[in-house]
Amino acid sequence: MEAFTYALKWSEAILRWGHVLFAILWVGNSFLFNYLDNKLNKKISSKDIDGEGYLMHSGFFYKLSRLKTAPDRTYLNQLVIFKWQSYLTFITGILLLAVIYYYNSGILMVDKRVLLISPLAAISYSILSLVISWIVYDFLCKSNLIKNNFLFLSTMLILLGFLSFGLTKIFGAKFAFLSVGLIIGTNMFANVFTIIIPNQMNIINSSKKNKKFDMSLSLAAKQRSIHNNYSTFLVLFIMLSGHYSFLVYHKYNWLILCLIGIISVLARHYFNLRGRKINNLSILFTSIFALIILATVIFVFKN
Repeated sequence: MEAFTYALKWSEAILRWGHVLFAILWVGNSFLFNYLDNKLNKKISSKDIDGEGYLMHSGFFYKLSRLKTAPDRTYLNQLVIFKWQSYLTFITGILLLAVIYYYNSGILMVDKRVLLISPLAAISYSILSLVISWIVYDFLCKSNLIKNNFLFLSTMLILLGFLSFGLTKIFGAKFAFLSVGLIIGTNMFANVFTIIIPNQMNIINSSKKNKKFDMSLSLAAKQRSIHNNYSTFLVLFIMLSGHYSFLVYHKYNWLILCLIGIISVLARHYFNLRGRKINNLSILFTSIFALIILATVIFVFKN
């Protein structure tokens, strides 16, 4: 038994390390490609080129071109597809969930002061929340609501509020807080696994057969990629939530999480706009000021 416990601790340590490492790679890719898209000079375009950009890194110059059409078949076989960062982040995250929380569900998930449920029921609710959240999100992405960015974002924030509040009425505070991150992270992975990568493979296969690919596939993949990009700040905040218990165990932790979600989206939006040479500092200052106000209110109205 002692050997098993020791092995479990090592498994947890390695999984945590891997999860953080792969998450850094995934988030880095997301930031980089959105930045590159925003930095492309659309004035430099032709029949085949949609824009160009120039970079410098480690003492070397790089030229970037986004193509409207597929490259030669030779290059199609050499394409680098960024997917394993996402896959491994999700796999290590699910394994951590199983090893730490599901294995100790009676202690780490169930809080009898919140809701008296069995450990098995807690695990079932957790899995169900991941599945239902993805189904709802995916449905909204495929509905007409997606055509209006403001309405879609507002709907997602309202759902985030209901989700955060509901989870605090089922699980203990720490796991409820973490569950929101699990759900958003699962949706981000599902975006990659079910939409982005399949669409990209469809485009590649069509190009290899010299067929014209459906541009809507590219647009759908890009849309989900942008959703992932805007979700990163909040997910990273939740990943580190074990370090700020004063927020996790606050009476209104669900509301605090929602407000931080709005602030994180504003901050991410500023940087995305800045990549397009739109330096709207009012958005950045609004997010910083809102965070200061939130911190002040939390301090004044303590538990």
